Amino acid sequence: MNKEMNFYDMCLACWHAICRGCAALGRMFAQMLRLTYRYWWLVISVVILALGAAFYYTRLDNLTYKVQAVALLNGPTIHQFDQVYVLLKSGNLIDPKAEIIPYIEERKVREFETYRVIDCKHDGVADYIDFKNRSSNTDTLKVQMNDRLCLEFRMKKRDLDALPYVEKALLDYFNSSKVLQQAYEPYMANLHEEVDFNHRQFQKLDSLTSCYYFQSANNTFPTMFTSNGIAFYGERKIRLFLEQIYQQHTHVQQHDLRLQLATAPVTLENHFSVYPKPVNDRKKCFVLFFLLGWFGACALAEIIDKRRAIIAWLKQ
Repeated sequence: MNKEMNFYDMCLACWHAICRGCAALGRMFAQMLRLTYRYWWLVISVVILALGAAFYYTRLDNLTYKVQAVALLNGPTIHQFDQVYVLLKSGNLIDPKAEIIPYIEERKVREFETYRVIDCKHDGVADYIDFKNRSSNTDTLKVQMNDRLCLEFRMKKRDLDALPYVEKALLDYFNSSKVLQQAYEPYMANLHEEVDFNHRQFQKLDSLTSCYYFQSANNTFPTMFTSNGIAFYGERKIRLFLEQIYQQHTHVQQHDLRLQLATAPVTLENHFSVYPKPVNDRKKCFVLFFLLGWFGACALAEIIDKRRAIIAWLKQ
């Protein structure tokens, strides 16, 4: 009869598994130390070769940097943009005459990636970029913005002088796409209508303010006092619209700025900038290559140490 496992039994089983894993790691580390002592000449040789490879990989001209910028999608959806971007990532461009192709073929630009931009305050302003891809499109607290994406690719230090030309070629590739152009045209028509509507509403509020708050019937400025947001003119009292005017003015500014930025289906909020820390940082690579060299040397030493048993097994 099978006995059901309760929470205590499950915790106990996990603890035993962790203990066995730690013991196995301890035995492996002890064996590596023994092999390092017995075959020190082999271990030192392999580690020196590994450090030499790390030095060559991290030489000045070979330093690789991440290049990033936030792209503004003027009409196209994330899905439509991905349809165009996936061709760029795979290198299978539809137009063989695209200006970006030489940079990709010469490996000056590589490893294209995109990351979602997060709006935490629900105000239409980007708060941070989800570089770890932990956000979800169903999250209502950390909302993924549908009109912005962070574009990233990698370039070596010796090729960074070509970054302005790469940026232009990349934008030309996006904005020449028929899919993105078809989404851009109706978006701009709607944006112009919305901007005109906001300006008309702002003028209406401003005219109410000029008529009721600052000028009386005989073109004089009467004495006014306020209480709880209400202005009193003798027997007349009118509620102030200053808060609504400020909100509408902010709304008008946001849409005017959006109209100025929406010069193409895909534009950049900022130029591509280089992340200051290289991907192949020398200290990090030295530690990584040292560990790889040590593990590799110990594996070779283990083979040499048990060569007779291996040869006997092969002859069976």
